Amino acid sequence: MNSELILSEETISNNIYYIRNQKVMLDSDLAILYGIETRVLKQAVRRNITRFPEDFMFELSKTEYDSLRSQIVTLKKGRGTHQKYLPFAFTEHGILMLSSVLNSEKAIQTNIQIMRIFTKVRQMLLDTTEMKLDIVQIQKKLENQGKNIELVFSYLDELTEKKEEQKPRTKIGYKK
Repeated sequence: MNSELILSEETISNNIYYIRNQKVMLDSDLAILYGIETRVLKQAVRRNITRFPEDFMFELSKTEYDSLRSQIVTLKKGRGTHQKYLPFAFTEHGILMLSSVLNSEKAIQTNIQIMRIFTKVRQMLLDTTEMKLDIVQIQKKLENQGKNIELVFSYLDELTEKKEEQKPRTKIGYKK
């Protein structure tokens, strides 16, 4: 594998966005990673549009695009206000499908790396979810322990009150 084809995880993961409750990458970012122009990527997709159903790829609305632009502090090349068309957002499956549409060696290697990153992100989300569940269980146990400790203290309080309320016992034995 050529060293030019190897992309850093950070480069790829910085281009994954969460839009419409899905992890997606934008056409302009993918075009940069594949080393082609965005227009070429869009042409290839439009020529094979039947391969890209709504759950593989969708076009951002103007509102979504404006919101995304406001979140990106530094605008990358191709993301300026002069953009003629709204960007396509590709889900993980859409990116996989791109490898069949873009048939270059760089596209194939880039897709392999992108899929690995998506897998890592998914695993991190699963690990995070498992940790949250563990934390919730620990919190429940701690709450129960707190209640149990309170119960023990209330019993101790009752016992000390009973001891204080007891009348002095008459002593048996010789009196002086």
